[in-house]
Amino acid sequence: MIPSFGHGWRGSQGVESGRHVWLVDRPAFFAYQAPMDIPRFHLAFPVRDLAEARAFYGQLLGCPEGRSSDAWIDFDFHGHQIVAHLAPEEVGHMSTNSVDGHAVPVRHFGAILNPADWDALAERLQAAGTRFIIEPHTRFKGEPGEQSTMFFLDPSGNALEFKAFADDAMVFAK
Repeated sequence: MIPSFGHGWRGSQGVESGRHVWLVDRPAFFAYQAPMDIPRFHLAFPVRDLAEARAFYGQLLGCPEGRSSDAWIDFDFHGHQIVAHLAPEEVGHMSTNSVDGHAVPVRHFGAILNPADWDALAERLQAAGTRFIIEPHTRFKGEPGEQSTMFFLDPSGNALEFKAFADDAMVFAK
């Protein structure tokens, strides 16, 4: 099954599925992977309000919506499945650890984007008035693992981190 994407998508790329090559549109900030090129992760997380989650993940972050019910919504999060579950009593983050001089929320999730897509997302979030926990910046400058990073909260208080590496080989640098 080939996904159907909404507004904000550009270009086309060939995606092999068996013997067929399909053309799918993709957003500027979305690096679509052919089905199961790499294992996909699945993450379920609590939200206080499904309409807020739909607006934040679907509209602001541009994640296409999958199946849903009155208790949860599936989103295509850069080729991975995340599920916002209605559980207002479980939202928010508490603990932080110090990383490169910043208080990083222990419980967080996100994606590693290419640098151009990371820049576009940072600009879109800034234009939308997003309050950052950690402003977009470069971490570990001049060291192995140098990366652009930013942290912010969704409307339910779930922490998200988006990163970009100029050199993809540095993702797991020691």
